[in-house]
Amino acid sequence: MNQSKQQTTVLQVLLIGQTLAVLGYTALAVQNQGWNLFPFFIGNLAALGWNGQFNLDFSCYLVLSGLWIMWRNQFKATAVAMGLAAMVLGYLLFAPYLLFLIFQAQGNLKTVLIGDR
Repeated sequence: MNQSKQQTTVLQVLLIGQTLAVLGYTALAVQNQGWNLFPFFIGNLAALGWNGQFNLDFSCYLVLSGLWIMWRNQFKATAVAMGLAAMVLGYLLFAPYLLFLIFQAQGNLKTVLIGDR
């Protein structure tokens, strides 16, 4: 197996493992605190502590990932919808989308990152 194929495989395993971890943690959070995460999220931001700093930092990543999805797909209507969904759903949408792109591009990470540009 060549180095590029190995790196792609490691990335795929990482994405699958992290997605499963986030799904499991999400299930436990919903079980313990319910579906409404916004009071916790906004409360942490309003407290101006480290939890709020993390939430703000993470929100910036979510916006950036959503914008990347839109840009990569040339701001087509479906790309805008998927980008907006990624801004809310986070890694639970983003990681499977990256896995799909890796499969579609047959492991060519340049194509994964920039699409048809």
